Amino acid sequence: MKRRPFRAIRRRLRRAGARARSVLLHRVFLPWREDRAAVLRYAAVLDGQTVNLHASMPDWVPCDEHARIDLRRRGRRYTADARVYHDHDGTVVMDAAVLLGQEVGGLALRSGRWKVRLRVKKGLRRRSLSLLLRDMPKPYGGPTRPMDASAATGTRYRLGRSVTGSVRVTCSPAPPSAEVVRVQMSHSGIDIVFRVVGGEPGAPWAEFVASGSRRLEAEVTELDDGLWHVSAPLHLMAPRRDRAEQWDVVLCSDNLRDMRLGRRLHDVRNPKRVFAMRETAVTSVGRTPMLVLPRYTPAGNFRIQCSPMAQAA
Repeated sequence: MKRRPFRAIRRRLRRAGARARSVLLHRVFLPWREDRAAVLRYAAVLDGQTVNLHASMPDWVPCDEHARIDLRRRGRRYTADARVYHDHDGTVVMDAAVLLGQEVGGLALRSGRWKVRLRVKKGLRRRSLSLLLRDMPKPYGGPTRPMDASAATGTRYRLGRSVTGSVRVTCSPAPPSAEVVRVQMSHSGIDIVFRVVGGEPGAPWAEFVASGSRRLEAEVTELDDGLWHVSAPLHLMAPRRDRAEQWDVVLCSDNLRDMRLGRRLHDVRNPKRVFAMRETAVTSVGRTPMLVLPRYTPAGNFRIQCSPMAQAA
């Protein structure tokens, strides 16, 4: 209880500091630096691993210069192509799309905050410009949302800015997660194929955990290309009462924390609706028929709903 006032004080101090930095940025640094830097009109990480940049160039930068995006951190440097050209209104602008992630053929950024600059060259003349980020990217509405992480690796790339307004790219490692790849439903059972992002499980097994207190252990087998497979023990998952039971699938191992299987590396706002699956009647040998519905929760967790046939009727 005694810690709450200190937490509230820290939150107020952080908010006050953020407001002070914003005022300083927009009233001092941005007006002072605009004439000597490229001002970003658009900046976003659209697919979780590609940084898209569009900037207005200062008046003294001619068109058709050879341009490169330069990313630096602690002695490491990576470059990517950029294009400088005349926009429809006659102004000189720059476009760049920088793919990140060595696993997908992009720049092999390590964890940390990377400085971003634009380097232009024409003949023997070389110049370096900062990229000013006036406003942070804003989320948009609709059925999809910006990707929080790379769908291939789970690595997170976020845009930020320095105190003086220069754009930065922050790279964060993928937290361990178990991502469902496909679900095969039949009248005899459910086969789940998944991959583990951000770690390599040692001696893994799966546990099917009911909404009550039941836990069923299942064997996990390794497939090719880093995939894993588990079958749901539906013959043991029949509801014990006259109402549906919800089963979560948890991946356990000797070296990683327990992880619920799910789908989180996507840009869908409503995975329950978009990744919907059909309900199937299942009758195990010597068991009462039941209806089985695999689905995803709004948080993206994979869940199996088992309902008595009488309830469905």
